[in-house]
Amino acid sequence: MTSETLGRPELGDIIVGVDGSPSAWTAALWAATEADHRHRPLHLVHAADTDSRARHTTAETVQSVREAGRDLLEETAKAVHERFPDLTVTTELSRREPIAGLRGAAALHGTVVVGHRGLGGFSTLMLGSIGLGVAARAHVPVIVVRGEAERPETGSVTAAVHGADDLEWLLVAAAEADARKAVLRVVSVWNVLTHMGSITSMLDDLDDVAHRRVHEVRDLANHVRDFYPGLIIGHHVETGTSVPGILVEASARTDLLVMGRGRRPLGVGPSLGRVAHSLIHHSHCPVEIVPPGFGDPRRRATDDHLT
Repeated sequence: MTSETLGRPELGDIIVGVDGSPSAWTAALWAATEADHRHRPLHLVHAADTDSRARHTTAETVQSVREAGRDLLEETAKAVHERFPDLTVTTELSRREPIAGLRGAAALHGTVVVGHRGLGGFSTLMLGSIGLGVAARAHVPVIVVRGEAERPETGSVTAAVHGADDLEWLLVAAAEADARKAVLRVVSVWNVLTHMGSITSMLDDLDDVAHRRVHEVRDLANHVRDFYPGLIIGHHVETGTSVPGILVEASARTDLLVMGRGRRPLGVGPSLGRVAHSLIHHSHCPVEIVPPGFGDPRRRATDDHLT
């Protein structure tokens, strides 16, 4: 897709999963701040999974689970309202399991926010079966909230790019920076070890490859400026032997780290690479994963394939 077919992406409503865990509580408050930046509503979702529970437990137990979920949603909404009295907040007690509940609530236009570990309906989020499942399968951006709850803002958003094909999702990172009135830092990590023996072993040729990467990143930044002329954008290429390690280190100096999600091999199964896995587990700041095609204005406005 070329820059001529793209436009400035519209950041949608924020959908956050709540389950009573400290991580989800932090995520809900972070999501409220994000919704306030965007001037969009916040939608609190508790996936009680009562459809599956009903097959192996009593009606009284299911009713108790639903009542506890309603209380949790009410408590969270009250806490959000105290901090952001003008923010529109809605709640949803989903009968579905967490991944389906969050994807369904977001449809094709929202952004899903989850904590990095959880309890109850999100009991295995610590190791990624829910958070990674949503990030790998969602048709919308997913933000996994990491880092300290009261972490001072740096005034920057960092986009981890690979090459010229990243413009589509990079515009989402630009929109995030624009909403925050923050600086956008476009970073690419060039790992020389991935080229040794495959492209060439000649130092001069490797230097040419590095220069091409620098030019690609510069051109990406210039394309973003065409869409966001008032946005301050910095760009550079880091050299090292560990892409995840360098990006984890960079996450300590930014408010949000954004990266694109690769397309699924042969169109089958979830696709979330080792870099995304590492960042979701070790980043010092929230990590946003943008799915392929999200910036395409021709996307169908239907959610038939979300379930």
